[in-house]
Amino acid sequence: MVIQMAKHDPSLDRLFHALSDPTRRGIVERLLAGPASVSDLAAPTGMALPSVMKHLAVLEDSGLVTTEKAGRTRLCRLRPEPLDHARNWIDEQRRIWEARLDRLDDYVTRLMEERAHGTRPQD
Repeated sequence: MVIQMAKHDPSLDRLFHALSDPTRRGIVERLLAGPASVSDLAAPTGMALPSVMKHLAVLEDSGLVTTEKAGRTRLCRLRPEPLDHARNWIDEQRRIWEARLDRLDDYVTRLMEERAHGTRPQD
């Protein structure tokens, strides 16, 4: 079953896809410390440069990373703004679910009070 969302945002899809891989999350974490070359990013992973470049392409597509050629070196930088977009979406989901759970709690409390008083619930 496919659920069609009214507020579908393709940029969130790309962002969550980029963050779904542990190697890409590691790259993002490393770039939090500052810009790095592709070689620097590849070293701790044990991956070949072409494999790291594929991960960087996904991160670039999501808007999280920019790269620029500086001589023979490709320098990568983190762009944290897309993370704000994800945080806003997550915060909105949290508000929706907290409101739903509050309503459920109110309903269950009312049912328990009615049961304790021997009255019949009215739905």
